[in-house]
Amino acid sequence: MTNETNQTLALLIDGDNASPKIVDGLLAEIANYGTASVKRIYGDWTRPELTGWKDCLLEHSIQPVQQFAYTTGKNATDGAMIIDAMDLLYTGRFTGFCIVSSDSDFARLAARVREQGLIVYGFGERKTPRPFITACDKFVYFDVLDANDPDQSKPKESTAKILSPAFIPSAPRNAGLDETAIDMLSKAIAATAGEDGQANLARVGAHLANQAPDFDARNFGFPRLTDLVEASGIADVKRAGEHPTVVHVRLRNGREVARRA
Repeated sequence: MTNETNQTLALLIDGDNASPKIVDGLLAEIANYGTASVKRIYGDWTRPELTGWKDCLLEHSIQPVQQFAYTTGKNATDGAMIIDAMDLLYTGRFTGFCIVSSDSDFARLAARVREQGLIVYGFGERKTPRPFITACDKFVYFDVLDANDPDQSKPKESTAKILSPAFIPSAPRNAGLDETAIDMLSKAIAATAGEDGQANLARVGAHLANQAPDFDARNFGFPRLTDLVEASGIADVKRAGEHPTVVHVRLRNGREVARRA
């Protein structure tokens, strides 16, 4: 699989379904996956609703694509984005696409790009229909992209030491955590654990992404999956190494919990 940070990406933004307030956080998030060598935003730039985008396009080198609304009730922007995406796909220059929209019309596009063996990152609002979310390899909600909040980039203090040769018991379960998320996390750990009950957290994260592309620790107020596991109270954590730190997790009462899951 392509190293995420070395991916060549095409960024396509539906200007009708995204706010310019997310652009800084969006580009910072995409930088975690690779380099967006193409950055385009689509919309009818004669409309006053898109005025906010005009101020940040030059700053971030995003190319605006004009698409007039020829007929009332028909979204010409979607069609233009899909046509351009297919043109870019067939150039063979990209390893992934970033599609920014909350519109279910892009579900088939995302599925088609993945059929070609490319990775699809989706970005949208919480109201985004499930068909588009599940068609992506990973889906990130706009509200976790707030780069203007200085606390967003600061990791929360861990309940465990940075380096530890043994498992550190997790804290009592945070009552505010979503029970569905806890159940998914428990099953993902059980599914990826070895005979000794230990699971590599990277594998757990990959398993969760395959189950639900929008599963993200930040959705629950945690900067990393490690922090979510520790706050869940269902598993113990062990860290090893320095650069990078390898994290293993083990369900409490390991095999017994795994059988119940």
